[in-house]
Amino acid sequence: MHNWNDYRADTLKNVGKLGELVPETLKGTGALMKAGAKTGHLDTKTRELIALACAVTTRCDGCISIHAEAAMKAGVTEEEIAEALGVAISLNAGGAVVYSGRVLDAFHQVQTK
Repeated sequence: MHNWNDYRADTLKNVGKLGELVPETLKGTGALMKAGAKTGHLDTKTRELIALACAVTTRCDGCISIHAEAAMKAGVTEEEIAEALGVAISLNAGGAVVYSGRVLDAFHQVQTK
C-alpha cells in the first residue's frame, strides 16, 4: 500500500525539479490546470471529483495523491468520491466494450484481405 502523503511530497519535489529544467512546459501545464477554474461554471468540489475520476481512468498515482488531498480540503465526502469513481469504472468498462468492437472490426478486415 502506498504512503500517499510521502508519495505526494515526492511527486511535487520531482515536478519541481522538472520545472527547473523545462520551466515553460510546467508554466503551460499550470495554466491548463488553472484555466477551467476561471470559468466559474463548476465548483471546486465538482472539479476535484472529476479530477479523481480522470486520475483513475488515466492511472495516474500522482494525480490521485494530489487531488485526494485537494478534494478533502474542498469538503468532498467519501460517498461523493465513491460515486465519482463509479462513473470512472463504468466509463472504463464502456470504453473496453467499444474498443472490443474495434478489435473485431480489425480482425474481420484482416480476414477479408
